[in-house]
Order: sequence, then C-alpha cells, then structure tokens
Amino acid sequence: MSTQDNHSKVPLASIFGKRLDLAFDGGILTSDSGVLLLREVEAKTGILSRIIEAVKDRRHPSYVAHSVSELVKQRVFQIACGYEDANDCDALKSDPGFKAACGRLPLQGKDLSSQPTMSRFENQMSRSDLYRVARAFLDCFIASYKKPPSSIILDIDDTQDTVYGTQQLSLFNGYLGAYAYQPLHIYEGQSGKLITTILRPGVRPDGKQIVTILKRLVAYIRQAWPHVALFLRGDAHFSSPEVQDFCATKDLYFILGQTANTRLLTLAKPLIDQAKSLYADTGQPVRLFTSFYYQAQTWACARRIICKAEITTRGQNTRFVVTNLESSRASFIYQNIYCARGQMENFIKNHKTFLHSDRTSCHAFGANQFRLFLHSAAYVLLHTLAHIGLQGTMWINAQFDTLQNRFLKVAGRVCELKTKITFHLPMSFPLPHLYDKILSNLAKAVP
Repeated sequence: MSTQDNHSKVPLASIFGKRLDLAFDGGILTSDSGVLLLREVEAKTGILSRIIEAVKDRRHPSYVAHSVSELVKQRVFQIACGYEDANDCDALKSDPGFKAACGRLPLQGKDLSSQPTMSRFENQMSRSDLYRVARAFLDCFIASYKKPPSSIILDIDDTQDTVYGTQQLSLFNGYLGAYAYQPLHIYEGQSGKLITTILRPGVRPDGKQIVTILKRLVAYIRQAWPHVALFLRGDAHFSSPEVQDFCATKDLYFILGQTANTRLLTLAKPLIDQAKSLYADTGQPVRLFTSFYYQAQTWACARRIICKAEITTRGQNTRFVVTNLESSRASFIYQNIYCARGQMENFIKNHKTFLHSDRTSCHAFGANQFRLFLHSAAYVLLHTLAHIGLQGTMWINAQFDTLQNRFLKVAGRVCELKTKITFHLPMSFPLPHLYDKILSNLAKAVP
C-alpha cells in the first residue's frame, strides 16, 4: 500500500492572522473506523457467514485472489457505511479500516477487490444460490430469538425501484411514469427485524403470487416454531381472496386494508351519519368505529370488516380493514394493530433511502436480486447495531444515516506492529463511552 498521496496544500482563510492550510500528509488513516464495530456485529448475527455458506464459488481456484468471504464482507460493509455502488470498491480497496474488517492486515495485507471483480461476482449468482441466500436470511431471523416468540407480525409491503437501463424484467409503471422494479419487503412488525426482500417486476403482485411467497415463508417459520401465532398485516392491495383463503387454511391471522366500494359505504352509512351529526353538534373532530360482516362475490365466505368513520376540518375520512380476528374491539384492531403498520415505512426508508437498496443497475435479474440481498444484509447489521448494541441509550431508534454519521464515520490512524494492530481514534470523538456500551451489549446478546 502506498504511504500517502502527495497532494499539495489547500489554502483556507486565515485565523487571527495565521495561515490555515489543509495538507494530505497526516499518515495512513481511515475515515470509517466504525466499520470495525460492524465486524463485531456480524460475528454476533452471523448473517454474512450464512450468506457466504449459501454461495457456491464457481471460479477456477488458480485465478482467485479474493475469496467469497472477502467479497461479501467488503461489499456489505461498504454499503453499511454509505458506499452503495460497486464502483466504490476502486477507491476503498486500500482503505485500512475495510481491510481489517474483512480479515486482512490493514497495512501489510493485500488490497481488497476492485469494481470489475465485484461486478463479476455479483453476476455469477444462480437461482439455487439466491434460494439458499433467502433461506440464510430466514435462518438468521429465527436465530435472533433466544426462545420461540409467542407471536410475530409479518409486515408486508412493496416499494418502487426506478431503473434507467435495460434491466431484465423491469416493466413500465404508469403510476411512476418510468421503468421500474417493485421489490417486496417483509419485516417482523414488532421489532423491525428483516425477514426477507424479494425483487419483483415493476407491477404489484396478484393474490396467487403473494400466496406463493407466503406458503414457503410460513412453512419455514412454522418448522422452527410450531406453536407461534402468526399475523399478516398489509395494505389494501394485499387483500385478495387467495390471500384470505390461504390465511384461513393455515391458521394465520390477518389484518389487511380493504378498498372502499359502494356496498361497503352503504353498510357504513349509519356510522358516517352519526359522525357527521356529532361533528355538527360539537365542532370537534370525531372518530367512530364499528364492525360488520361482508362478502364480496369472489370471497369464499363473509369476513369481518372494521370501519372507521372520521370527520375533521379536512372533511370526511372513511377507511375499511378486513380481518379474521373475532374477539378484539373494532377500535383496538384499527388503531393499535393496523395503524402500527405505519412503522414499516421507516423500515423501508432505512433500507432504501439510507442504504440505497434501489441500486439495481445490473442487467441480469439474478444479479440485481443478489444486490438487494447484499443491501438487506447491511440492514441486518445496522438494525442489530441499534437495537442490541445501543440498547438502553437514546440512539436505539436512530435512523441509519444517524448511525453512519455518528458511529461509523470516525477517523482513525492505523498502527500495525508485529504483535498488535491499533486504530488511534480522535481524542475529541464525543461518543467513546458508547463504543464500550455497544461491545458490552453485543457480548450479552444472542450468539
């Protein structure tokens, strides 16, 4: 590794008559010392180890300079630190922080992979590789619990992923006015743990496609936890006869949004009229709930509908939810269970906005699915860093960009001796005590 680029000094405005310069001669440093924390997080979750075991290396050993283990770790650690593109490998392959996190000596070790090697690696994935990686995420999710939970909520939603090339299976989306993918995200709604992400063409899935995914997912979870109560929660476009029938036959509770129609509005009219009357009398916002049974022509049987009739200064707001929960009050189901799915928007925001999981710019669909998995692995690392490493602190619910800026983007001067390696962090770093807290919490957590 070269010692340091010999850039000229950059003059800045003087301070109290003293000249102020920026000089790139501070020694061998990294600006991402916090990546070493992610190395410890990965050792606790094992998500990258599971992905590495799932991927078959088809390269000829005579031409291999970077193992699958190093490639996966390099790419995911870079994504977690905010470097979302494979092109970033060229600039970071000599970075001592990433080299150490990937198991190479930070100074004497050989450089990590460059972009062409990383891109070839991403494009070698087979369908069987991708299937095993998907199972690795499920295994990691199951292993994250000390004991089987009494219940889990399967929060399901899709998001737009606009593409700008000729990616396989990208379709024109009339709503977006662009070609796109529409990946499906599934999280555990109470904890925010990622269960899986599935890349899909740029149209919303129909009921049969959703059931195909849920069938494998539910069977795999029930194999590990036979007695767990499963709840499916999603928006109205996931409420289809196929999904409802599947849930009914597999002992799966569901709370799904339901699109309004003339018949539903007619059944809800007494409640709406009552809300209007109360609003006219008091001038205060009114929110009322009721439930009734309704059967569409395509439904196998009548289902319980939860209706919310709300009148505010903005006007009338009527919403419907369909569920197979029979005992709970209508207001509780809507306000405490269904509305809580709004938290999933934050999960997707962390995944898509701060980890840039929409960088699906490979031509091959399989390569783009693998990229989505790599970004999902970065999500698992940062979610674990926050919810386990930073448990008991004000940072436990911090957005991922806050974690990146406050805990990962830390300058460090690297000293590599015969018997030890030290990353010297700034004495002015404001959160050194939290590094101890993170490591202590990780040591106590599930292996």
